[in-house]
Amino acid sequence: MSEQDEFEQLDCSAVIADVWLMLDSECDEASRARLQRHLDECGSCLEAYGIEEKVKSLVNRKCGGEHAPESLRQRLSIELRRTILITNTEPES
Repeated sequence: MSEQDEFEQLDCSAVIADVWLMLDSECDEASRARLQRHLDECGSCLEAYGIEEKVKSLVNRKCGGEHAPESLRQRLSIELRRTILITNTEPES
């Protein structure tokens, strides 16, 4: 299986889980490229990425450039994932 085929099979929850790594520049270039390709092709993941990017920016602005405590980052991440899961599991009208 090629790397492209493997990437194509990533499900959106795996991509969203890794968005924070991308936002924090904590992933390697190959992972960043795979995530970016997925975001370029998947509107719902791109929207979730945008929300998480805005939350990160807001926390950064309000904390005066200080790093948020790890416990806060983990709680926010859990709440964002929970919100995304709830949003994604609601039936479409």
